[in-house]
Amino acid sequence: MVDRSISTDRSEPSSSIWNQAAPANNSERKGKGKQRLSIDNDNDHHQQDSLDQSSSSYTTTNIRHPFIRIHGPSPDSSLPTSPSSSSSRASPPPPTDMANSRTSSVYNPHTVKSRVKNYFGYTETTPETISVVSWAKSKTPDLRTGAKEYVLSLFPFLQWAPRYNLTWLFGDLVAGITVGMVLVPQSLSYAKIALLEPQFGLYSSFIGVLTYAFFATSKDVSIGPVAVMSLETGNIIAKVQDKFGDLYSAPVIATALAFICGFIVLAIGLLRIGWLVEFIPQPAVSGFMTGSAINIAAGQFPAVFGLAKRFDTRAATYKVIINTLKNLKFSSLDAAFGVTSLFLLYFIKWSLAWIGQKKPKYARAAFFASCLRHALVIIIYTIISWRINIHHKKARIALVGTVPSGLRNVGQPEITGELLAAIGPHIPVATIILLLEHISIAKSFGRLNGYKINPNQELIAIGVNNTLGTIFSAYPSTGSFSRSALKSKAGVRTPAAGLATGVVVIVALYAVAPAFYWIPNATLSALIIHAVADLVASPKHSYGFWRVSPIEYIIFVGAVLWSIFYSIEAGIYWSLAFSVVLLLLRIARPKGHFLGRVRIRPESVESGHQIRDVYLPLEDNDGVRDIPVEAPPPGVVIYRFEESFLYPNASYINDRLVGYVKQNTRRGKDFSGVSAGDRPWNDPGPKAKDAQALLEVEQSKPKLRAVVLDFTAVANLDTTGVQNLIDTRTEVEKWADAPVEFHFCGILSPWIRRALIAGGFGQGQTRAGTALEVAPAVIENLESAASPAAVERDADGFPINQRRNIHDLESGENRGESSESSSARQSLYDEKNIHGVDYQQRLGANGNRRPSDESGKTVPLLDRSTPFFHFDLQDALNSLHIPNDQ
Repeated sequence: MVDRSISTDRSEPSSSIWNQAAPANNSERKGKGKQRLSIDNDNDHHQQDSLDQSSSSYTTTNIRHPFIRIHGPSPDSSLPTSPSSSSSRASPPPPTDMANSRTSSVYNPHTVKSRVKNYFGYTETTPETISVVSWAKSKTPDLRTGAKEYVLSLFPFLQWAPRYNLTWLFGDLVAGITVGMVLVPQSLSYAKIALLEPQFGLYSSFIGVLTYAFFATSKDVSIGPVAVMSLETGNIIAKVQDKFGDLYSAPVIATALAFICGFIVLAIGLLRIGWLVEFIPQPAVSGFMTGSAINIAAGQFPAVFGLAKRFDTRAATYKVIINTLKNLKFSSLDAAFGVTSLFLLYFIKWSLAWIGQKKPKYARAAFFASCLRHALVIIIYTIISWRINIHHKKARIALVGTVPSGLRNVGQPEITGELLAAIGPHIPVATIILLLEHISIAKSFGRLNGYKINPNQELIAIGVNNTLGTIFSAYPSTGSFSRSALKSKAGVRTPAAGLATGVVVIVALYAVAPAFYWIPNATLSALIIHAVADLVASPKHSYGFWRVSPIEYIIFVGAVLWSIFYSIEAGIYWSLAFSVVLLLLRIARPKGHFLGRVRIRPESVESGHQIRDVYLPLEDNDGVRDIPVEAPPPGVVIYRFEESFLYPNASYINDRLVGYVKQNTRRGKDFSGVSAGDRPWNDPGPKAKDAQALLEVEQSKPKLRAVVLDFTAVANLDTTGVQNLIDTRTEVEKWADAPVEFHFCGILSPWIRRALIAGGFGQGQTRAGTALEVAPAVIENLESAASPAAVERDADGFPINQRRNIHDLESGENRGESSESSSARQSLYDEKNIHGVDYQQRLGANGNRRPSDESGKTVPLLDRSTPFFHFDLQDALNSLHIPNDQ
């Protein structure tokens, strides 16, 4: 039964549709049958329509109108029809009993289903789109396989441990011992920054490197105490003790912080939401790392000169620098140890680097010698300190003091509600530092050494390290850039190198701990300054931010200044807040462009000097373009999106489109003779003296014909975006006082196609004689290409009546068909390939189609039922009703 109902329709009609749809004359109407208009829910009219059609063959034709769509007899009996549709109309069921037929139609499941669809706005003429159910089935993994892969991913060492060999063992031992020689003095130093006794730095060191070996996806990263996290831990300890006094000791606060932050990071990794880290840009990371390094270095210089007890070294960075300069005259014997230690560290580093460059054959030996400079300096100055203090009851310089041997503080962490409330405000910053620094380091070394890390698994490794570490009274630890670089250059082969490092730390705890008593504090401070100096962004690095994006350079500079003049927490919050605002601003105010054409003729002979068209922005906002851009045809607006079309930017893009249309096209209705009382309240019109001049300018503008939207850069389209497109169409059609065609090209997502069809876009009639670009060779009647008859389609949404002998085309055999038939098959074959359907996979060995359960159902992005969707701008412009000379 042919549906001839009155329904609202907002699809884009064209100016030539009226001539294509109207019957030729009254006699033709009579010859074709009686045409009726009826409401869908009127059963009597539906039955009468079936009777009227029983003696004639019908073809559905859409008579286009801005608000009414009439389905009736075709004015051209030569239009092609599908086999299924023609057969269904040729033999309608005879109405033997009208009452019974009426009663049975009420309970007809097909009728009920159609009415339900119509009630929800889905009609039989709605083009096929992607289904939520089919999409969900295609994206739902096998639970057993997924669970197995998830569990195995939690233990990455199972992948490389069975292949472990002696070559790997040698490389891991060398790298692990080398890192251990650096980790021991650094952990003693960083514990000092965290306001903890030195042994707690060693506790954090050995548990970190041991646990990371079993959960890591990076072979280069070294886990343990780091300067920035130690500084934040010290700040939190100081603030909690200022509030509660001696109620909670520093180790209790530090271990509670490690457990809470570790648990949060572990949950993020297990839930696989580590991608949240990607919202923090590189300038923000580099900014607060630079600010933190300057803060740490400034806080250690007073200890280098023996001035640490004369003023607060944890105040704002600029205050510490000023107070240090003011009190230099009070420097003590510690300055002899601190300044010379710092000088010796840099001398060894630079001299060995110079030797490695000048004498390549000694480069590797120079590298390992440079790696041992931290331990060497500590040993030298510890011996000197022992010699000058051994015979004095009171030490002449500030010393580390007693470091107990072994693991003395083993037990569960102490966490109370009161302590949790005190730590709570500082947890976000501490967690961000914990995960951000580690992920940045792991990704950097992964890119450098040619492997890919799993950020979620790295977060799991950090979480396990910090939660289990609290049993040994470890404070928060994460990846270290300096030790990771050392580990990478030392030739590490697998994450098992961390086991060797852990052994070195344990040996230091049990065998060398008594000797740590004589280590000068000034030497440790010099070691800290030497280590954190590498975290400061170089002038070349910071200038690179300016060259790439000046506005992101503001994020970098702001983070540094906030860290120096206030605190590192302020620097982190500044960088995060500004980054989020910048991201939202870029989404809400995208830089879309109105396009024009540039014709290019290649100079190469191979191209045959074939002219091709490219489309560039009409406006030259930067003032640097020297290529003239030709405006689009009169009355045609071409707009290219540069962001997804979502609710933050939908209204902005709507205003741009409507404003451009009103500025560059004339109003469809002439308001020049309208009185002031009849004009719209918001359109006062021109002044009398300017009316004639403005009228001439207005009449010189073309009338709006079509709007072409390039969706190539649109990855997502939401409900607000579709509604604003509908509003845009309503406004421009009211301005033009005529229907305006809306064409779309570059639709890459089936969900965008689905959303546009739901908004009433995509359907209409293109220029007469224009073949659709989906499968131009299979269209038998070019004039009916824009509104083809219903065609039976396969599971992929392609016409099945054109699929015959497709395997003959693939095998190169000629069955005697005409060249036109051959080209039709080739076009269909190309269409299938374009939409991702591989016929070698779809057809069995005998050339027959495989069962549907072996191939997922796909919906083509471009289909003949949506002729206003195009591959590219050129195809969209070719389909418009534009004279050839334009």
